[in-house]
Amino acid sequence: MSAIPAARAPRRSPRKRSVADDRVAELLRQAGDIVLSEGFTSVTMDELAQRLGCSKATLYSVAGSKEQLVQAITRQFFSEAAAQIEAEVATETDPRQRIRTYLSGVGTAMRRHSPAFYDDMVAYPPTARLYRRNSDAAARRVGELIDEGVRAKAFRDLNGTFAAHVVAVTIDALQSGALLDATGLSAGDAFTELGDLLLHGLSR
Repeated sequence: MSAIPAARAPRRSPRKRSVADDRVAELLRQAGDIVLSEGFTSVTMDELAQRLGCSKATLYSVAGSKEQLVQAITRQFFSEAAAQIEAEVATETDPRQRIRTYLSGVGTAMRRHSPAFYDDMVAYPPTARLYRRNSDAAARRVGELIDEGVRAKAFRDLNGTFAAHVVAVTIDALQSGALLDATGLSAGDAFTELGDLLLHGLSR
């Protein structure tokens, strides 16, 4: 007697998988809007599910825990910001404008998140590490842009690594709000000033 083949679990069609993936991406985006605006220390998964109009089980399909969700949101924030900034830099050929565009892009990205999110991000070790990794990457990128300008004879010969780390320290001070409070500038205006200071120094 031939054996009866075991029943196979139904497979989701590519279209259903795509719909499910799109739903997960949309929930992550919507949760990200809330977290970037309000921070994440006080918000719970129950509250997020209620505000997103989904079940908590559905939200847990996006991330297995609140901690994982917060890290996914933070990674996505930095990834999207970097991609947007680099796309804008790629349209510029003038080395001066490339640096100005990069720093302006960082300022635009900063406006996407609130001081509450920043405070939570730097206080929570996993997201603090993500932040530091991306700040270091920004410093390296500014150094690369400076080196490109030196090779193109657009800038005088200077230590690009030192200048890049000066920019990184300034970015930290802007992110924390210390320089914004002291100067009364908005984040966008502050990064414009930083670009001008980096490109022109204090010369008339």
